[in-house]
Amino acid sequence: MTLNSLGLDQEKTQDLAKDLNILLANFQTYYQNLRGIHWNIKGKRFFDLHVKFEELYTDANMKVDLIAERVLTLGATPLHTFKDYIENAQVPIGKNISQDEKAVNLVVDSLSELLKIERAILNKSGEANDEGTNSMMSDFITEQEKTVWMMKAWLNETI
Repeated sequence: MTLNSLGLDQEKTQDLAKDLNILLANFQTYYQNLRGIHWNIKGKRFFDLHVKFEELYTDANMKVDLIAERVLTLGATPLHTFKDYIENAQVPIGKNISQDEKAVNLVVDSLSELLKIERAILNKSGEANDEGTNSMMSDFITEQEKTVWMMKAWLNETI
């Protein structure tokens, strides 16, 4: 086993960086979805949702930066083209969504996909003894689970 400067197994670290790049592509797609629904939301709930979607895209933008910096910390290069994002994204793509429930469902569906990717990374980072990635995934998961719960409550649905 070859250790890198962080004291982590080089091979496992490279594998984690690839997974983080997949997460990065999905977060960039999620971010664009949020921008779109923020801009296009209409109806009686406009004021509340417009502000909420801005809050979510601001948070997503921050997380994109954290993920990219973690990829760099692990010695890899973050994906950074729209082509890379499209090829690697699994979150649904929302286009021209202006109806409140469709917009909130897009957020829930996107977060559900992100959570799957993050849980897989969390498992791998635990096995690799990569506390930096592990901690980041744990924090993301905790926040996103709460957001899913709140969005589902807004939709009057259960988890």
